[in-house]
Amino acid sequence: MNQTDYDLLDAQLHALLADEPDALAAAGIFVALLFNALHDVNWLGIYVMRDDELVLGPFQGKPACVHIALDAGVCGAAASTRRTQRVADVHAFPGHIVCDPDSRSELVVPLVVHDALIGVLDIDSPVAGRFLEADQAGVEKLCESFCALQEKRKNFI
Repeated sequence: MNQTDYDLLDAQLHALLADEPDALAAAGIFVALLFNALHDVNWLGIYVMRDDELVLGPFQGKPACVHIALDAGVCGAAASTRRTQRVADVHAFPGHIVCDPDSRSELVVPLVVHDALIGVLDIDSPVAGRFLEADQAGVEKLCESFCALQEKRKNFI
């Protein structure tokens, strides 16, 4: 996808979520929108911060790991560093958690609201090297928009 495609997704995200008061419903719509728009993706979901771990939230794809420690796998790395993790080959990532053996590459973006980590967006692909810098930038912008919309709600996911 190019920047124009990501800008269109951002506009769709705002149109779908601007008036949605429920955080869980908004997260579900966010995940469904991205899963259906991105090509070569076999799993996409949100892991939500609960105490000191990530817990599975809304997702699209095969059943996945339910609990992830902050020091485990790509999701844990993104959460603990609050930095996007773009991994071309997950099998080369130290401590990678194999939820779906078909996944080859991964993009994980931290979700931060009011300076607090509320979770991560995790995207898996069966294609090695699937996520490019343009994808990272586009998905990060979408996550920023999602988090800005979350700030308007009384509760977070």
